[in-house]
Amino acid sequence: MTEKSQTDNTAEYARKPDNAPGICRAADNDSPSLPRYARLPVNRCNVPPVILGSLTFQRHPTPLQLDSVAELHADLFRRLDAIDDGAVRAEAFRDYVTVRFCLESLEEAGLSERSRGRAKANWMRVLRGWSFDSDGREGAVLKGWVESRFGLLARFHGEPLRDFSGRGYLRYQEMRSAGLYGTNALESQLDLLYAFSQYEYRRRAPETKWIELFRGINRINEHEVLNKSGRRQVVLFNNLTSFSSSRERAGEFGDYILATRVPVEKVFFSHALISGVLKGEDEYLVIGGVYDVTLATL
Repeated sequence: MTEKSQTDNTAEYARKPDNAPGICRAADNDSPSLPRYARLPVNRCNVPPVILGSLTFQRHPTPLQLDSVAELHADLFRRLDAIDDGAVRAEAFRDYVTVRFCLESLEEAGLSERSRGRAKANWMRVLRGWSFDSDGREGAVLKGWVESRFGLLARFHGEPLRDFSGRGYLRYQEMRSAGLYGTNALESQLDLLYAFSQYEYRRRAPETKWIELFRGINRINEHEVLNKSGRRQVVLFNNLTSFSSSRERAGEFGDYILATRVPVEKVFFSHALISGVLKGEDEYLVIGGVYDVTLATL
């Protein structure tokens, strides 16, 4: 191909609309497995919401990176690289977050009398709050964080969230705002926690791509089923959902069990990474979207 013809082809390509045949872009997909009503158009990581929340991602996961987290906290990860023991790495992470976000000297971070009531809110308290009530204030903070970072909208918080102008959604937004008010960069703490979780999975089991997890339910219609064929179900989960690594433990929460393979990249946090944070030792906090699951009885 001559230089002139190559230039002409490039110019012709640039003149075509982005939904022209032969050009594939996520924004042009009118029927993705993740519905439009469950996602934002943009997010703050390297994979767009329409892909990140889809069956395609579940089946073919790829590493997720939140914007600028690795660059801003490069010192932490260099320090972790030099530590062989996982428990020691967890303590190093705790110490780093405490110092970086002034968690034990909040006056240095600008603590005022007006914000003193929320001064002790941090990543650990948010996770513990989720364990007691995922539909409480801490749960709203975590679901809002997933919306902001991954572009997956919350679908449930005490009640189904379908109408963005409805009372339920406004209540959820109020709880989220109240949970963030007066805290010291709480969502940035959660960014770092996710990055640490992913670091630990790569460090401990670099060949592992999926983890088999279970969720106990009483009725399948408690969830948004997009497709079903016998025991196989395609389910749209809330943007952050608790699962268990123990089938027996999951069975304590319902008469039916949903089993699925969760990409490691969609595990926000689990007890095994930092002990003493979550109430349940088998609990996993999983970033939602569409999943292929198997429905079974006890």
